[in-house]
Amino acid sequence: MMSEMLLQLYVVADNVLSKRAIDNIRDICDQSLKGRVRLEIIDVVKEPDRAEHAKILATPTLIRRLPPPLRRIVGDLSDRGMVEAVLASPADPLQE
Repeated sequence: MMSEMLLQLYVVADNVLSKRAIDNIRDICDQSLKGRVRLEIIDVVKEPDRAEHAKILATPTLIRRLPPPLRRIVGDLSDRGMVEAVLASPADPLQE
């Protein structure tokens, strides 16, 4: 059984690329990861401390926190195949 995935999407809420990223990631979560993912959407303008702690330098940035190892995608998230491939990359066997 696959463990729950924790995704954090860092965005600037009123930015076109961020809005598209939110739609794309929600779509992937609903269609490909249904029931196995928890998605947090973090607006870096409203929560700058969280963005600083996560070392966010550009938006949108998607971080897969769980399962380890951490995976990060920065920028355009419209290539669904690429996003799914990064999210599906194996967990670190040393962490299991």
